[in-house]
Amino acid sequence: MTHSPSTGNANVQPTADTEYQDMTTIDLPRAKARNAALVAAERGVPVLDVVVPVYNEQEQLADSIRRLHRHLCTEFPFDFRITIADNASEDATLAIAERLAGELDGVRVRRLELKGRGRALHEVWSTSDAPVLAYMDVDLSTDLAALAPLVAPLISGHSDLAIGTRLGRGSQVVRGPKREFISRCYNLILRSTLAARFSDAQCGFKAIRADAAAQLLPHVHDTGWFFDTELLVLAQRSGMRIHEVPVDWVDDPDSRVDIVATAVADLKGIARLLGGFARGSIPVGAIGAQLTPAAEPPPSLLRQVVRFATVGVLSTLAYLVLFLALRPLGAQGANLVALLVTAVANTAANRRFTFGVRGRARVVRHQFEGLVVFGIGLALTSGSLAVLHYFGEPARAVELAVLVAANLLATVVRFVLLRGWVFRSRRSAS
Repeated sequence: MTHSPSTGNANVQPTADTEYQDMTTIDLPRAKARNAALVAAERGVPVLDVVVPVYNEQEQLADSIRRLHRHLCTEFPFDFRITIADNASEDATLAIAERLAGELDGVRVRRLELKGRGRALHEVWSTSDAPVLAYMDVDLSTDLAALAPLVAPLISGHSDLAIGTRLGRGSQVVRGPKREFISRCYNLILRSTLAARFSDAQCGFKAIRADAAAQLLPHVHDTGWFFDTELLVLAQRSGMRIHEVPVDWVDDPDSRVDIVATAVADLKGIARLLGGFARGSIPVGAIGAQLTPAAEPPPSLLRQVVRFATVGVLSTLAYLVLFLALRPLGAQGANLVALLVTAVANTAANRRFTFGVRGRARVVRHQFEGLVVFGIGLALTSGSLAVLHYFGEPARAVELAVLVAANLLATVVRFVLLRGWVFRSRRSAS
């Protein structure tokens, strides 16, 4: 059952304070995402499915759902659904939810036999037919006026995920100093350990496009409060766009969240993600490639050769300039430093320009393997110098000519290894 609103402005636009943030890490050319309203109309489904996870919320459930339903009916211009996800409640929550579903159009109930907010969102989002999915805490601590700006860029196809932030410019937050301190410390830890660029991981006010959820959810394993953070980190590292909306937020004084237990679970989750990224077991590159496929075919061999040659010529010129500048240090020392500096720059340039690999995914691995190739080049050039100097002190012009020839040979070897090993497309896809 869905609800079709009778009033509302169809041109939903973000507020003036809304901040768009392109969180791209895997910088792939983005495929054009279809407008979710058109997709929903073709399928005969609601545009938006708002999930409200609950556990033993008999006191405030009815008032909150009625308030949310009233807001959507009057302020949201598209068909919607409210899904109450009951996390194995032991009080009258389920009975109240079923009564609300019978009274209010567009309200349904999903019963889960196990607890966990992450489990509830994973289950409902994975099976929903709506093209845009959202969730909010049952206490409605976030002002519902932020809902339209939250989902507008997802409906249009501009962004993949959207989050409410209590730490953004324009946010108005009422909460105690203890929770404020904990929240800021947690987000600081995320920035320091996981390089998170979103400002608020745990605000219970988020939305995601269903196509993005289909790519991310199979790789999100937390079933509790860390679910949000894991989802956002994977989205960011997969190159998805995360839209942030400053929200007005009032702390629920009756919140039953165990802060200590939640903090411990969050730290364990951070450690698990760090381990997964270090081992390469989280396929963020493949996720990003599936959601945002390349807009054009990969460069042909001829085009790669031309681009590689361009980079190679520039690298050789830079190498010669550095070598001449450092020659007073000795031929071998100057060769080592000049080759090392240009090798790092050469790998980065070929990664982006020649082989079309963008963003920071596997960049450390690529540079390491590039240094292995550099070692081969060093052996060729240093070996040529050693042989040359074995027969006496050569003229400067002869020395440079030998180095140029050795560098050209090293360049050919470098192209073969970069194309067939370091940036091989099958490895990137895996």
